[in-house]
Amino acid sequence: MRAPVRRLSTLIMAAGLSGSPAFAADPDHGADLAKRWCASCHVVTSEQKQASADVPAFAAIARRPDFTPEKLAFFLLDPHPKMPNFPLSRVEAGDIAAYIGSLRQ
Repeated sequence: MRAPVRRLSTLIMAAGLSGSPAFAADPDHGADLAKRWCASCHVVTSEQKQASADVPAFAAIARRPDFTPEKLAFFLLDPHPKMPNFPLSRVEAGDIAAYIGSLRQ
């Protein structure tokens, strides 16, 4: 699939994360997923003391001025070279994004 078409299809899919009234992200499930899949590289909870030095903590991601859960879920669904390619479902990506959004202070 060509890159512009693939990006458009991913954008449409991500838009479904926020556009569907049936979609309700579960930040508790997102926390469980983050602890299992993300904690080896990212600091995902305030209790975690260390992770990789060159990746942002989830709380820092949540505090970014341009952060939105929808934008992050879209990012998680689109494969990118700096992160392992986890086969996340739309629901899982939304749950992780909702968890990270809950860390915003």
